[in-house]
Amino acid sequence: MIKAKLANSSGRLANRLTAAAAAAARSVAENRLRARRRDPRRWRDARLLWPLFARTD
Repeated sequence: MIKAKLANSSGRLANRLTAAAAAAARSVAENRLRARRRDPRRWRDARLLWPLFARTD
């Protein structure tokens, strides 16, 4: 097994990757729900189409 350690990262990269994965998972789940309901607005919601580019502030 290969081990790696990032200098001075203190988990920031892991936190950012986890947040991105969570945003993508929420988007996929909501998109599937809207697809089951045949909601055409799902194609107009930018946060569902591009969840990693959505503003978080």
